[in-house]
Amino acid sequence: MWRNKVKEYEKDIVEDLKGLLSIESVRNDAESNVDEPVGPGPKKALNYMYKLGERDGFSYKDIENIVGRIEAGKGDDLLGVLCHVDVVPAGAGWDTGPFDPVETEDTIIARGTLDDKGPTIAAYYAVKILEDMKVDWKKRIHIIVGTDEESDWQCTDRYFETEEMPTIGFAPDAEFPLIYGEKGIVTFNILQSGYEEDDDEPEVELKAFFSGERFNMVPDTAQAKLLIKEQMTNVVQNFETFLEENEIEGETSIDEGFLNLTVHGKSAHGMDPSQGINAGLLLIQFLNNLNLDKYANSYVKFANDYLVNSPNGEKMGMKFATEEMGEVTTNTGIMSYTDVDGGQFGINLRYPEGFNFEQSLTRFTEEIADRGFEIDMDKHQEPHYVDKNDPFIDKLLSAYRNQTKDLSEPFTIGGGTYARNLDKGVAFGAMFKESEDLMHQKNEYITKKQLFDATAIYLEAIYNICVKDDVE
Repeated sequence: MWRNKVKEYEKDIVEDLKGLLSIESVRNDAESNVDEPVGPGPKKALNYMYKLGERDGFSYKDIENIVGRIEAGKGDDLLGVLCHVDVVPAGAGWDTGPFDPVETEDTIIARGTLDDKGPTIAAYYAVKILEDMKVDWKKRIHIIVGTDEESDWQCTDRYFETEEMPTIGFAPDAEFPLIYGEKGIVTFNILQSGYEEDDDEPEVELKAFFSGERFNMVPDTAQAKLLIKEQMTNVVQNFETFLEENEIEGETSIDEGFLNLTVHGKSAHGMDPSQGINAGLLLIQFLNNLNLDKYANSYVKFANDYLVNSPNGEKMGMKFATEEMGEVTTNTGIMSYTDVDGGQFGINLRYPEGFNFEQSLTRFTEEIADRGFEIDMDKHQEPHYVDKNDPFIDKLLSAYRNQTKDLSEPFTIGGGTYARNLDKGVAFGAMFKESEDLMHQKNEYITKKQLFDATAIYLEAIYNICVKDDVE
């Protein structure tokens, strides 16, 4: 029944999604202002969703231009559907324009199709279809739309300062069948704290090194600028050998006497860095074999000793795992160094319930102080967990299983979704087992089947929860 209902709206779903995808809604602090707190792109995408709501007869409320909601239904209890319309930077290597959505017979290709614009439109249309059916709502629905999920969550932090907390809710920003637990997420910077004069005459001076743009992305490009005192040809040959041995792409160039090295890796979501190839840490490995100046050597050696080949925090002494939520993971998402300002590493660490992060960080902070490094905390979100036997979860699972005939069990993840804002919030779709996970990667796409099937699942789930009967 529900899938057939979605068929009536397929063309409109695709067109509205393409409109949203065409907005380059990447956070841009350089252009932020009171009207556009995280830049013009995210605000434009938020306004786009308001306009869809107005067109379809829904009311909406904006909160300080950074977050808002589209309202539907009636009743005392409130279901929250927590979405976001900001996206990570496009990155390099796309076959098509990342913000010029391409529709093929079977797919839609653009940044945000999976994370999270496609699922947002699917959830929106589920509510719209029920409203068009003039159902007798038993609950209210707030489709909460954020604009800073990929960075600091300023949007939902601000929202829940003043707005009503939903009784129950889900975030369509992960995978089916359902995610009832999310690891703790910490972002922090490791800063090189002191400059030391170099009395020796090093063969190589590292003038600058940069890699990565976001804590939660595996960096796909890294660049180093070197001043070679002698035997530049040997360094170039060794670099080419390094690229070949590691089966990676890269190039060299000479500019005004400086040697520039570039390494290309593979971007991936920071919740599972093993799916990517960290270009920055690879270039660090090469630099570690050079006779660098003292200050640069300290930076490179630190990375080699604590971050390189340590996806589970083992070199930082933070290896830990549980059966239900898995292992600690670490992603070095941002790396920078100059011979004037020193260096830093931006770390995204995710941990399961039971891991004493505060104790581990205190020990690590004391350990690295002797090497001239210090910790600057950015953000800490504790693990989130909902009882998987809760009746609310059963309603969602029933919709998924009815639409797909798949009886898979719900699970936990290392990612972080808006669901953790709610006491009883879970992540629910929109990726399926057969979906290719290109979140935060080039050539991100969603299949039309996935988009329409997700809409049908959300349609049945919201009907079960907000129309059919009540869920305590």
